[in-house]
Amino acid sequence: MKRFHLPILIVLLSTIGLGVFAYKALALNLPVAPGASAETWLVEARVRYQPTGGATNVQLRIPERLPNFALLDEGFVSRGYGLNTLSAGDDRIAQWTTRQPRGEQVLYYRATLYRMGDDGSEAEYPGPVSVPDWMEPQRSAAEALIEDVRARSSDIQTFASVLVNDLTEASAASNAAVFVADNGDQRTRTETLIDLLATARIPARMVTTLPLRDGRRDLDPEVWLEVHNTRRWVPIHPISGDIEYPQDVVVWAHGTDPLLEVSNGREAEIRFAVSRSVQDALATAERFGETVNARILDFSTLALPLGTQNTYRVLLMVPLGAMIIVFLRNVIGIQTFGTFMPVLIALSFRETQLLAGIILFTLIVSLGLAVRFYLEHLRLLLVPRLAAVVSVVIMLMLAISILSHHLGFERALALSLFPMVILAMTIERMSVVWEEHGPSDAITQGIGSLVVAAAAYGLMANRQLEHLLFVFPELLLVLLAMTLLLGRYTGYRLTELFRFGRIQEAMRRDG
Repeated sequence: MKRFHLPILIVLLSTIGLGVFAYKALALNLPVAPGASAETWLVEARVRYQPTGGATNVQLRIPERLPNFALLDEGFVSRGYGLNTLSAGDDRIAQWTTRQPRGEQVLYYRATLYRMGDDGSEAEYPGPVSVPDWMEPQRSAAEALIEDVRARSSDIQTFASVLVNDLTEASAASNAAVFVADNGDQRTRTETLIDLLATARIPARMVTTLPLRDGRRDLDPEVWLEVHNTRRWVPIHPISGDIEYPQDVVVWAHGTDPLLEVSNGREAEIRFAVSRSVQDALATAERFGETVNARILDFSTLALPLGTQNTYRVLLMVPLGAMIIVFLRNVIGIQTFGTFMPVLIALSFRETQLLAGIILFTLIVSLGLAVRFYLEHLRLLLVPRLAAVVSVVIMLMLAISILSHHLGFERALALSLFPMVILAMTIERMSVVWEEHGPSDAITQGIGSLVVAAAAYGLMANRQLEHLLFVFPELLLVLLAMTLLLGRYTGYRLTELFRFGRIQEAMRRDG
C-alpha cells in the first residue's frame, strides 16, 4: 500500500482540483480568460391600462425558470401599488393592487437575462392526456390524420414534427385541411396541434416566447409548441416545424392563459422593449452564482476585500514559480543560489520588467560582492558580516534609486521591491562559492539563478495564468500534484546528458 500512496495522492489532488475547476467553469460560467465579456439582455414589460373605478388587480405572467437563459436581476416600477409575486406552475405572476387609481396607469417589469448553455434538463412526464371530444367530421379526420402521421414517424418528436408540416402544407383534399381552414392565426394553430397530439395521447403545451432584438421598443411575443417526449419538453415551431429554440428567443410564459389580466380596467395592453449590453464576464458570473445560491462562491477569492484580492493575485503565482524551479533544477539541472531565491526575484521582475530587473539585480549583486570581499579582510563573524551586507545592500539600492530618479530612469525606482535579505544571502552564498570552488562556479550559479528567475517571471507575469489561479485557486492542487510527481524523479538531468556525452567523446578519442 505504501508503494501506491504517492500515486493515489497525486491522482486524488488532480481529480479534486480539476473537478472543482470544471464545475465553476461549466456550471457557474466563471470565465477562464481575463477580460472576458458577457452578453446580457434587459427586457422591459410595460403595462398600460385605463381604470374604470374601484380597486384594481393587475396580474402579469413573468418567467420563473428560463431555458437557455439565467435571470440575473429583476425590478418592478409601480408607484402607489402593492406588489406580490405568486407561483403559477412553471411561471410566476406579478400582482399589483391599488385601491382607487385615477387616470392612465403605467407599470413596468424589468429583467436582466444572461445567456447560458443549452438546457437539456429532464422534466417529469405528465402522463398520457385525455382525448378531446371531437365533433364530426373532425373526429374521423383527426383519427385518420393521426394514423397516417404515426406511420411516417419513429418517435414522439418526429411525430409532432411531421404533424406540424402536414398542417402547414395541407392540400385541399387531405385530412389536415379540415384543421387549417379557419386557423391562420399562430395561436389558434398551436391550440389545434395540442388537441391533435392529445388525440394521440401525447402531452403538449403552448409557450409564449419573446425574440431578443436589440433596440426594439415594441416587440410582439411569439407562440411556440412544446411536446413531451417522456424525458423533456421539446420545443417545435407551430408553423415552420423547427425544433429547439433559436439563440435569440427567450421563453416568457407557459400555457394558454393570457399574459396580462386587469380587473376594473379597460384598454389594457402590454409592450415589450429589449436592449443588449456587454458586461464583465466575471461580475456577471458572480451575480449568476448568487441567483442559483452557489455557496462555493462565498468561499472563493472573489469574496475577499479588493485590497486582499490584489495581494493574492501575486501570492497565488508563487506555487507556479516554485514548480518551475523544481522542474528546472531536478529535470533540466540548472544550478541556482538557494531554492526559492529565483521566485522572489521573479516577483520583483513583475514590477521592474525583465530587462531592467536583470540589470539592476546584476548591478546590486556585483557591488555587494565587492563589498563582501572587503569585509572578508576584516575577519568578522558570520552574523555581523551578514548584517553588514544587508546594510550595504540597502544603501546601494537607495543610491541607485536616487541616481536613477535624477537621470529619469523611473523603472529603477521599483528596486525597493527587491527582497534585500535574499540579495544579502545571495551575495554571501556567491562569495563562499567563489572562494571554495572558484569564480567559474560562482558565475555559473549566478547566471543559472537569473535564467530560472527569468523563466519563472515569464509564467508568473502571464495574465492568463494569473487569472486562472486567482479565479480557480483549486488549480493549486493540480500544481501540488505535479510538484509531488517531480519530487520522485530520479533520472538523469538534461545537463548531465550533455556532460556525459562529452566524457564519452573523450573516452572514444583516448581509445
